[in-house]
Amino acid sequence: MRRVSTFVFAVFVGLVSVFAVHGQEILTADKYLSLVAEVYGTVKDYSAKIVVSAGKTDMFGTIIYKNPNLVRIDFTKPEEQVIAYNGDTLTVYLPEYRAVLSQTTSKNNSASGAALASAQGLGLLRKNYNSAYTIGPDPVPLDQGSAELVIKLTLTRRSVSEGFRELKLSIDPETKLIRRIEGTTLAGDLIVFNFTEIKLNQGIGESRFAYDSPASANVYNNFLFKDAE
Repeated sequence: MRRVSTFVFAVFVGLVSVFAVHGQEILTADKYLSLVAEVYGTVKDYSAKIVVSAGKTDMFGTIIYKNPNLVRIDFTKPEEQVIAYNGDTLTVYLPEYRAVLSQTTSKNNSASGAALASAQGLGLLRKNYNSAYTIGPDPVPLDQGSAELVIKLTLTRRSVSEGFRELKLSIDPETKLIRRIEGTTLAGDLIVFNFTEIKLNQGIGESRFAYDSPASANVYNNFLFKDAE
């Protein structure tokens, strides 16, 4: 009798577990990424400290963003280096070479969604990449031994035309803001973007995204490709 009771109890617990699972919606990686995009959809502007790492090189600076597609990064290392996108033109100033690289973009060019950490950028990622949890849906340490917990997603490209073969996003589970982006290029190089001290909706003006290059700098127009409507 005791063994039968134990068996019945085990079956009951199993049935409760099954109904509990089927009674709640499973939050897939794509749905989670959609929730992150919804959060960024409410962001009018933000600023953050940014560290860009490529190989053994680390670049430090401050990034500002204004919805829908204005981006500017002012670096402290390399000092005075600037990357700015005003919605029409991408400008890169390289102080080491006293050179300004300028690229005009057409209305149909994807550079208008250049910032991945934005509603527009996340929309492009959902369209062009397949997403999956890197480890699982629960928060995990940002780095081994770190006390900072994040949700990690791995995105793999759907077509060969994408610039990154794979992207990994580390997302704050409380704010759903992107803490880190790791991108593997077609050549196998890893580029890592770390965002800290994120401040939202400060009323950043459009004038802050304009960049006046030094008069002594050499300007190289359309360094990526020739603009075509």
